[in-house]
Amino acid sequence: MNVAVFGRKVTKQNLEYYNRFLGILKDYGWNPVVESNLKKLLVKKAGISKSTDEFHSHKDFKSGIDLSFSIGGDGTFIENVKFIRDSKVPVMGINTGRLGFLANISKENLEEAMEMVYTKNFEHQKRSLIKVETAQNYFGEDNFALNEITLQKKDSSSMITVHASLEGKYLNSYWADGLIVATPSGSTGYSLSCGGPIITPGCEVHILTPIAPHNLNVRPIVIPDHMPIRLSIEGRNRTYLMSIDGKSVPIKNEEELSISKANYMINVIKFKDNNFLDTIRNKMLWGIDKRN
Repeated sequence: MNVAVFGRKVTKQNLEYYNRFLGILKDYGWNPVVESNLKKLLVKKAGISKSTDEFHSHKDFKSGIDLSFSIGGDGTFIENVKFIRDSKVPVMGINTGRLGFLANISKENLEEAMEMVYTKNFEHQKRSLIKVETAQNYFGEDNFALNEITLQKKDSSSMITVHASLEGKYLNSYWADGLIVATPSGSTGYSLSCGGPIITPGCEVHILTPIAPHNLNVRPIVIPDHMPIRLSIEGRNRTYLMSIDGKSVPIKNEEELSISKANYMINVIKFKDNNFLDTIRNKMLWGIDKRN
């Protein structure tokens, strides 16, 4: 079995977990296929062979990759998804730091989780993605996001106006620092920090969350994900920022964006005893009285 391995950093703190993970793959007889930049780091710091198989782009996932593992945090998991795309390769996130919403397998449970993968004691949890289309095609083939697409002002200047329409019908003009369009996965990201609701995976919705709105009666709204969203932006500056999962490009005044659900989904490895509600409760410290 060919197993893709993706990570962004190899440090003194997480090197131990890379070694443990690679040791498990060896014990199972699985062949690691390591992202090219990560492979250079592991050759130098972990002593893996220079002949270890590697992948360079999403095209390598079209054939020959059976599973994918992300080692790091939620940001690393999202970067891994950029390689997986529509290949349907299942992915699991191993968190080498604090508990994550996406990379929710703790380093302490690494061996147990890998044993369940080995015995195929897991399910596929479908995660939807969102895509954006513009006349300038700023992101090329990378015009999709697992978490969110954001329009926002470029600096500390005055607020902007984002005009939003749903299925061709005018919704609102947001006077704010920006607007977030998030997936259920993204509901626990930037949208949450701006007052958006938490949405459980599997809900077929998108969330429109304003960033620091001028009018306090403007609230986040949840809409069916089959509704196409059209946005345009205006303000006193010539350019603003459009972000896809945190990667930004400048866009010009009054440019229009078409946002819709991507036509494929990501298969996330899920265990029966490690569900979204447990992750939320542990991450958000729900039910824990910290006053004492």
